[in-house]
Amino acid sequence: MGLINFEKRYDIAPLFLRLIIGTGFMLHGYAKISRGTGGFEKLLVQAGVPLAHVNALLVPYIELSGGFAILAGWYVSIVAIPLIITMLAAMLTVQVHYGFSSVNTIGLTPAGPKFGPPGYEINLLYIAGLISLMFTGSGIFSVDKWMKQKKPVYFLRKDAKGIQQ
Repeated sequence: MGLINFEKRYDIAPLFLRLIIGTGFMLHGYAKISRGTGGFEKLLVQAGVPLAHVNALLVPYIELSGGFAILAGWYVSIVAIPLIITMLAAMLTVQVHYGFSSVNTIGLTPAGPKFGPPGYEINLLYIAGLISLMFTGSGIFSVDKWMKQKKPVYFLRKDAKGIQQ
């Protein structure tokens, strides 16, 4: 049987996807915001992305807040949709021109390999992970699970002696 009984612990698997996917989106969103969205807008204009100004303002915040929600396991199935859209948009407008591989070696120098822009491999991995989370749910260690277990209190009743129950 092995050290781990996987039949009883399969619900922990989404946690590992959420940790890396959520952190990845948060770091990418934060990097765009901390450097100012102007540089990101220039990149989008150069890539020919429509509505570059609007996208430069929205995408970093979608990535940051969406990444946080994924990390926490909060409304993962809903939050995954705009994140998938941003990955598809980046893939189809920018990375598709550089091929599949995320490691694009374009030459070798005495100092080591020289790398070009990454392809769309990482985008597909993010999309696959998000779709997996949409199907599996957030898992056992998540805000979604905590919210389902917490019983809402709509009102407090008083018993015959006037004591709240």
